[in-house]
Amino acid sequence: MPDRVLICTDLDRTLLPNGAEPESPGARDRFRALVSRPEVELAFVSGRHRALVEEAIAQYGLPHPDYAIGDVGTSIYSVQDGEWSQWPAWDAVLEHDWGPRDGAALVPLFRDIEALTPQEDEKQGRFKSSYYAPVSVDVGQLKQQMLRRLAEENLPSRIIWSVDENTDSGLVDVLPESASKLHAVRFLMEHSGHRLANTLFAGDSGNDLEVLCSDVHSVLVANATDSVREQALRLARQAGTLQALYTARGGLRGMNGNYSAGILEGLVHFMPDTDAWIA
Repeated sequence: MPDRVLICTDLDRTLLPNGAEPESPGARDRFRALVSRPEVELAFVSGRHRALVEEAIAQYGLPHPDYAIGDVGTSIYSVQDGEWSQWPAWDAVLEHDWGPRDGAALVPLFRDIEALTPQEDEKQGRFKSSYYAPVSVDVGQLKQQMLRRLAEENLPSRIIWSVDENTDSGLVDVLPESASKLHAVRFLMEHSGHRLANTLFAGDSGNDLEVLCSDVHSVLVANATDSVREQALRLARQAGTLQALYTARGGLRGMNGNYSAGILEGLVHFMPDTDAWIA
């Protein structure tokens, strides 16, 4: 049996059953029981900001995490007894890229790009500038255009593209170059004493791909779209990390592999002894 386990999971359409596919009855209860074990630490890894993470916890009856990585990897919190404490050490890492400038200051750089519409104020962040775009846009060309302007401003950055299936709209997040879900997960592992062997990441969408295709043991839940599944497998094959990626397909204890059932399935795949914890 592993003595410690860290489960890092995306929220929307990964742990949260807010996609089109059905949730396995009782799967979330099994997940809640699993993460209540003293051996298990839970981290939410989401594009949501803190208030929206707390809203999801209340709406879906989720367990409180031990850690929360929010704003597409640009904020990290410890959560103890309902008290959230942001990690200033992570902020210091990101400040090396953007200095005193924040996400709102980047909006004028892209004002003339017709494909981009700034997201609502509450979805912007200290280290995140977020936009909507049509799903039909040439993503590669858009990224090149934006990165060129950021380089001219001496703002080392990365651009994350994903699609909101519920609204069929593209989501564009501009982050400091040092920021991403993968960088934040690695930082969390290092500072909480977890190793690759006892860490699992779960995701479903484009902004999870960097972690899904890394050497971090990862599960793509069964309700992910075919396009994300194909991208994940192709990128992992190119990176030589296929052995670290599991695509849930259902079957564990009669569950369908969607949402929390897929997370449990991935956990048992990489850490078979944990199957006894799900009984």
